[in-house]
This record gives sequence, C-alpha cells and structure tokens, in this order.
Amino acid sequence: MSKKKKVRVELRKNREKPPRENDLTRDFKEGDGRADDAHSGERVRAKGNLSRYRTVVQTDADDGTSMPATNAAACVRGRVLRVHGLASVVETDDGRTFRCAVRRLLKSLATDERSVVTTGDVVWIRAAREGVESDEAIIERVEPRHGVLTRASRRREHVLVANVDQLAIIMSLVEPNLKPHLIDRYLAAAQQGGLKPVLCLNKADLADPVELQPLIGLYAQLGITVILCSARTGYGIDRLREQLRGRATVFSGQSGVGKSSLLNAVQPDLALAVKSVSEVNNKGRHTTTYSQLIKLNFGGWVVDTPGVRQMQLWDARPEEMEGYFPEFRPFVPLCSFPDCTHTHEKGCAVKDAVARRLIASRRYHSYLGLFNGVEEE
Repeated sequence: MSKKKKVRVELRKNREKPPRENDLTRDFKEGDGRADDAHSGERVRAKGNLSRYRTVVQTDADDGTSMPATNAAACVRGRVLRVHGLASVVETDDGRTFRCAVRRLLKSLATDERSVVTTGDVVWIRAAREGVESDEAIIERVEPRHGVLTRASRRREHVLVANVDQLAIIMSLVEPNLKPHLIDRYLAAAQQGGLKPVLCLNKADLADPVELQPLIGLYAQLGITVILCSARTGYGIDRLREQLRGRATVFSGQSGVGKSSLLNAVQPDLALAVKSVSEVNNKGRHTTTYSQLIKLNFGGWVVDTPGVRQMQLWDARPEEMEGYFPEFRPFVPLCSFPDCTHTHEKGCAVKDAVARRLIASRRYHSYLGLFNGVEEE
C-alpha cells in the first residue's frame, strides 16, 4: 500500500547567468562615461543559476519509487502510444485515446532525462477540463518503469522506450552494410535495461548464408536468438512472428535496415511507411520519425523506433564494461591484477584468451571502444 508524505524536490533552474556586456574596454577608451558607473552594476552574489526547490506531496510505491501524488478518483490509467513534441497520445485501459500534455510539475523536476514521458510509459491522466467531454487530458503521474532502452544523447539520457520485454536488434546484411560493433553496443544496452536481446538479420536474400555462419555461431554461443529473415521474400518471417507473440518488443537499428518493412511483413495491415536506401551514400533515410507502440493482432505489442546512427551507453562507467561481455567472465578472475582493465596490463587473462582465439577479436575491439568511450556508428 502506498503512503503519502511531503518532501522537498529539486526543480530545473529557470534562470541562466546573464551575458557579460561587450566592448567595455573600447567604450572606456572612447570616454562614453559608462566606466564611472561600472561598479554600480557589479553584484557580490551571482544572480544566475539559482537552485529551485518545492515542497510536494509524494506517493511512495511498494518498490521504493516516489512520484507526485494524484487524485485517484479523477484519474484514469493508460499507456503512452507515441510522443509528438510536447503532446503524448495515450490509450486508456478502457480503449479511449487522448492527446495529453504533461503536468507542469513533472516537466519541471530536475532530471537527466530529455523527456519525463516516453513511448510505452504507464501513466495516470485526468481530463483537461473537468465536466467537459474532450479528447484532451493532462498526464499527472508516470508509473515506475521496467525494461527500458536508453542511450546517451547530448550529455542527457534519451529513453527510447519503456516497459518492454525484449529488444529486436534489426540489422541488414547489405544496403546498409552490417555493423557488428553496433550489435555489441545494442547487446550492452539490452543488458543495461533488463531486456532480452534478439538479433534479426534482414535482407538475407541479398547475401550468402554460408558466409554468415561464423557470425551467427558467435552470437548463438552467447545464448542470443538469431533470426535470419527477408522482408521482401518472407523468409524467416514466421519465426520472427512467433518470437513476437505475447511479448512487448522494441524494434531498433539503423535507418534503412528494414524495421518497418519487417513489421509490415509480420502484420500486413499495419501499412507502415517505408523508403529505399539512398544510392548516394548507401545509408537509410529517416522514414519513421517517432517511436510508436503498435498492438499486434496475434498477441503482443511492438514499438517501431526511428533509425539511430550511434548507440552510446548512458551512465556506464569504464570499469563496468567487462560485465557486458559474458565471454570475459571465465578469464577475469585469472588476471594478475584485481582491477585489471584488460586494455594494457601484463598478465591479463582476457588478452591472452583473445590471442588464443578463445574470445573473438572483434568482440574485444567492441569492448575497447566502449571502455574508451569511442563513438562508433
């Protein structure tokens, strides 16, 4: 049972440091007289970047999280289907759809997230105008999340989707070319967010399956489900459909790899917009511009997301990176130093395993990229 209590919460700063006046030296030489009054504009204490706090009533949930309290009698529960700028489309548990703005207090809370509401969030909403039937509402509360796909974007956390079970990593074998390092970053993001990863290799009709066996075998040995498929020919679509049945899944990958095309093949009546790959740079074009939660008619949910070019982990320290590579675990205790970073130390069992081909060298290079914070596409 939840309890209410009053707490002080930090809000976002509403004031920045004022810009310094320019050309004071030149104006002083020209003798405009402002230099004599310059000291009157000086401040002992800076006016900018003031901290803001507010006392609010919060509800503590059973899992220890806290959110501003709401009037349960005036609110209904729903799930965010998609977010368009400042507006969110929410479907309530009884099937109604509302276009919602976010409560000002929620938007003002000091947080590292780019947006306090994202696709897949379970929220509580109330009518924008009481006593008036309308499709507009206000998001009053966001329930605690589980199963999130998040990344770092401009020094802030960008939560792509919340409350899903598995991550379908969509990669194309050609047009655009396969990027194994990006797969490894997605696998780390899935582990960080508590998601089950599924690797979907699209456009199998344009590649030689024999050449793919080493790649498929590598990830299969790590316990990752690998599905070879083609949205154009229908190869592997039945297996993908069974993997989606009864689960909440997020589709993510580069632009042009065929995320929307695969969903159209899985459920043809979706009619999602698709585009061809650019002939100039062999890269995908941004067709999907926002994440949207889609209900599948055979059971389950799927989130179609815009294409990403980079996948930087959020709030991950270098010493944590070895935990995202399960093949390192048997060798880490054998390293000469307990704080071995597996990058330059002598007597590193992980490096020795790479040299003996017990660990794939490509996976080790992915580890080095994550450890050093290299932004790879």
